[in-house]
This record gives sequence, C-alpha cells and structure tokens, in this order.
Amino acid sequence: MTSPLTAPLLQMALRAEPDIFVLRQRGREVATAVGLEYQDQIRLATALSEVARDLVHSVTGADVAFYVVGMDEGRRVLRVDLAPLRPFGPAGYEPTSGSVARLVDTLELTPADGVTVIRMSRRIPANAEALTPQRLAELRAQLAQSAPVSALDELTLQNEQLIAALDEVRSHRDELAVLNDELQETNRGVLALYNQLSEELEETNRGVVALYAELDEKSAQLKAASESKSRFLANVSHELRAPVTAVIGLARLLADSASDPLTGEQARQVGLIRSSATDLLVLVNDLLDLAKAESGRIEPDWTEVDLRVVFGQLRGTLRALANRPGVELVVEEPPAPATLRSDETLLTRVLRNLLHNGLKFTETGEVRMRADLVDGRWRIVVSDTGVGIAPDQHERIFEEFYQVPGSASGVGTGLGLPYARRLAMLLGGSLGVTSEPGRGSAFTLDLPVDGV
Repeated sequence: MTSPLTAPLLQMALRAEPDIFVLRQRGREVATAVGLEYQDQIRLATALSEVARDLVHSVTGADVAFYVVGMDEGRRVLRVDLAPLRPFGPAGYEPTSGSVARLVDTLELTPADGVTVIRMSRRIPANAEALTPQRLAELRAQLAQSAPVSALDELTLQNEQLIAALDEVRSHRDELAVLNDELQETNRGVLALYNQLSEELEETNRGVVALYAELDEKSAQLKAASESKSRFLANVSHELRAPVTAVIGLARLLADSASDPLTGEQARQVGLIRSSATDLLVLVNDLLDLAKAESGRIEPDWTEVDLRVVFGQLRGTLRALANRPGVELVVEEPPAPATLRSDETLLTRVLRNLLHNGLKFTETGEVRMRADLVDGRWRIVVSDTGVGIAPDQHERIFEEFYQVPGSASGVGTGLGLPYARRLAMLLGGSLGVTSEPGRGSAFTLDLPVDGV
C-alpha cells in the first residue's frame, strides 16, 4: 500500500497538443497548492510546457505525476516525473530550449520502475504552510475535483502572467538605467519586445525565458555605458582645459594696468569674461577629477598621515574663505596619536571639499571640523549651521550635477560631493550625511586606521 507521504498529489496523461495547456495549468495549480512563490509557479509551469511539447512531438506523450518529497529531511521539494510512452533514442533527451533547466532547481533523466523518466523539481519555501499527511490528503482531493479551463482561458492567463513578468523585468531594468541616457534605447527595445510577445501568444514561453537572459545582457550594457561616459568626460574636460585657461590669461592681460587702458564698460565686460571662464575652468577640473575617480586611474599613495598637520594646513588655507560676517571656521585639534595610513593628498581634497561647501552654504554661525578615534577607525565630522538638507535629499546630493532645490542658483557644480565620496571609498572608508532643514548639516568621513 502506498504511504500517504509518498503517494502522488496528482497524475495525468499527456497525449496531444491540448494536453500541453492542461499540464501547464495543472502544474501551476499544484505549485500554488504546496506554497511555491508566484514567480516559481510561473517558472515551473513554463518548464513543464516546454518539456511536454518536446515529448508530444518526439515520443507521442508521457504519463505525468506530481510528488512532495523530502519530508523526513526537512527539505520539502515539489517533484514532477514525466514517463515517456516510448523509449528515447541513443542520444537521450535534451530540451529544445536550452534555458529550460534554469527555470527549475533540477532537470535530469532518472531510471524509475524500469523506465527512464524526466524528473524536475523545485524547492518549497520554508515559510509555506506545513504539509502534514492530513494536509496532503486534502490537496489530493482538491486537485482531483478541479477541472481544467479551456485553452483560450489558459492562453489569456499566460498573457497576463507574461505582462506581469515583463513589468517586473522592466522595473529592474529602469533601476539599473538611472545613471545612463544610453539606456533609453534599451527601454524602447524592451517595450517593442513586450508588444511583440503580447501579439504572439504562441511564443509566450520562449519570451519569458529570453527576458530572464536579457537582464544579464542589459547589466553588461550598463557597465559599458558607464565606462564610455567616464571616457567622454575625461576627453572633453581635457580638451576644454587649454582654451579656457587661454581665455582667463587673455582677460587678465586686457585688464592689466600695463596694457592699453579700458573704458569702464570694457573693464566690466572683461571682468565678466574672466569670471565666467574661471567658473568654467572649475567645472572642467571637477569633471576631469570625477572621470579619473570613476575610471580607477587614481591610485592612493599609502603613507603615514598626521591629522594634526592636515588640519593645520586646512585651517590656514581656508581661513581666507571664512570672510562672511557672522560665520566662524573652527578646526579642532585631533586627539593624539592622530595618525593613520592613508593618502594625504586625497584626504586633504575630501576635507577641503567638505569645509568649502560648509562655508559656501552657511549664512550665520560656524563651520566646525573635529576628529575622533572610534573602534579603531577615525571619524572626521564636518558640521555647519546652514539651512540643512531634507532627509529625502541625503543620497541625491551625492549624485553627479545634482543640487538641492532651493539652494542658491549657480553656486557650485554638483560634482564636489560625488567626487569626495569616490575618494573616500578609494581610501577604504565611507562618506555620509545627517541633516535636517533649519538645523544645519554634518558630513561624516569614516576611515580605517591601517588603510584598506
């Protein structure tokens, strides 16, 4: 007598093309009944219909049985056995679609009761309802009483599942495409694929398999697009640097007292030219620095760095910028021993950027820098009493060219913080922010004492 734990949940015959739709539907019903997640239900049903189509065409059909196994070991698995009506040829069996095996956990040929069967399985989630002998008996009764729907209804359901799968894939793709305008062409390609698959229902299964494979391809395209963008920024920045520097030099010569005197209007216009060219040079240099950081061409020069020296240099060089009435620059002396293994030049760039931003966006109060040694890591905090940043903007300010809405227009390029964060990562650390509107901001640079 067959044990309730080993008896099949459902058995059915696969003999003709219409049975393929029935098998897909019944496979999805069984997967739902035992607690497989929605996407795993679709994957199992798709794999069943692909293998069933092969068996109908090659060996005139098969007998199909669904089992729940692994109860004793605590690893519950839904197993499907497809016993062909005729033996396979000398070459055995290989699915027509090579991607079928990726839709299930296992797909193999196994001898069973003197017959070579195709066996596939999918693991049942641990959080699914407990499958006790009583529960298995209830599922067998429910599956035996349920009747399959028509082929048209099954095709309609497959189309709905495909649309849902396409929506999910497109959502993942859009998340990967935030930084690259080049992926707009990808969006149109996926939308075209979506429309094509919606019109051609007979290719539904192949479309689902193709879309899962396409996701990997789009990830590679995103990486290539990001590398192309970095190369473009580096080349353009380098080519713009020389003419912009020349414009600044010519403007300085025109305004020099040793040159022919200028009228008041001419002097004003030359001053505008020089100021605009200087701003453009700052932007070009920021772009070039960011492109170098993204491309990995910056290699830290690891040495022992004394934070007291770095803080002293920054205190002296930035004191001239703290010329706004009512704003004080405070650089606290770090506690001894104030040393770490890092790149002094890159570390100074990061801290200068943070201090410069604080002085630029603080109207009254102070900009303060302090350092503390916490759990074997240096925590350097640059705080200010400026306008503050809303919580939903905390990560966006580290995006290239992004500026907080409402900040002074034309102040900065939106490249300093992204560049500073990349340098912090090169130094083996991290850069984050805590801030609230009206309460100022605090940027925290966290670095290891011993470097990377």
